[in-house]
Amino acid sequence: MHVLLATNQATALVRGGVHTQVLQTKDALEQCGVHTTLFETWKDFHPAEFDLVHLFAANMGTYHLARTIKASGLPLVISPVFYTRRTPRVVRSVIKADAWMNRFTRGVWTDYGLIAEMCTWAEAILPNTGDEANLFTQAFGVPADHIATIPNGVEERFAFAKSQLAEREFGVKNFILSVGHIGPERKNMLRLIEALEQIDHPSIIIGRVDKTPAGKACLDRAKRNSNLLLVDALSHDSMLLASAYSACSVFALPSQFETPGIAALEAALAGATIVITPFGGTKEYFENDAVYVDPYSSAGIAAGIRTALQKPAAPELANRIKQEFIWKRVGEKTKLVYEQVLSKRK
Repeated sequence: MHVLLATNQATALVRGGVHTQVLQTKDALEQCGVHTTLFETWKDFHPAEFDLVHLFAANMGTYHLARTIKASGLPLVISPVFYTRRTPRVVRSVIKADAWMNRFTRGVWTDYGLIAEMCTWAEAILPNTGDEANLFTQAFGVPADHIATIPNGVEERFAFAKSQLAEREFGVKNFILSVGHIGPERKNMLRLIEALEQIDHPSIIIGRVDKTPAGKACLDRAKRNSNLLLVDALSHDSMLLASAYSACSVFALPSQFETPGIAALEAALAGATIVITPFGGTKEYFENDAVYVDPYSSAGIAAGIRTALQKPAAPELANRIKQEFIWKRVGEKTKLVYEQVLSKRK
């Protein structure tokens, strides 16, 4: 089996969760005996070389690629990496309005309308959580038998991370840690920075700062807190990043939503107590072994972090992650979906 893996071109620039998901899925599939190739824009595309295409992220940035793949005749599988807190009814209304407008005029697009069309081209939709799966059945009308929930994964190496490197580099121990882009609204870093002002405890945020007004607002606010250190983004394979997970006592990811937040899985496997948003399917992964906070309240985030500072890490969480969410398990489940899709084609 030869599978082409593809996603939005900007993923290589932004990095982040989708970038990690694609590369780690590739490695996991290779371990399971699936031959994989990453799509390259400037390389000739020969459909006959592949059995199936797996597209990561359903959005405006991948729409035309998905349409071209569908036209090639190859089976298409999509991991949508998409979630919204809007109700399925609202999403359906937008999709209907999109379809109605396009009966009379071209050039009016919505993400929801494009995603709905992409879903009709895919032979399987692979959401990361049950919440995301429900969104695609209820809002986008994907039949339940076309959906297979494939969890996000984590590398087992984080379980063996040591704290000493980060402690030497940053000069603090048992700090509060967050890892993520600084500036995008969904990541909610400004409210986290506001929350950390209310806690007298060493804190570190690792992430690329967007050169936007929102990113600048985060930087300006962070300067008020002498306990807070901002560290530029570290590569995912950085030993310092793994060490930071091990050295922190609390890992905070109070985003507007996460599905479920690969960084939080990595930190939990390294032994941190997790503070996280309740939205986007996080409870399916972290169950009762995390502190859930209202992402729209800096006071609520601060209260949750204070609670977590008094709690020891839950060994049950790390053990469950090892059993259910290691990338090898993700690769096995993904390969099974490929086999099912291809068997229906015969």
